[in-house]
Amino acid sequence: MPDRFTYSSHLSLEAASFVVSLPRRKQKAVLDFADGIARQPFLVGDYQTKDSVGHTVENLLLEDYLFSYWVDHATCEVRIIDIIRV
Repeated sequence: MPDRFTYSSHLSLEAASFVVSLPRRKQKAVLDFADGIARQPFLVGDYQTKDSVGHTVENLLLEDYLFSYWVDHATCEVRIIDIIRV
């Protein structure tokens, strides 16, 4: 059973489609970034927005990728809703 303070990253369909479109080496790097975000779920992003249902969406630039995500503390999940290359 996982530690109750261990968060996991979950990619939306859009984020997963972006990852699949990358070369394999880049896929691994981006997924490692996603896991890194899940290891630090209280990290404040570079800027915040709100989604249509009121979640606070963190937007974090990691190398050449902008991750947009919100944290579901009740389920210990980081919901990555979008990833774009900048």
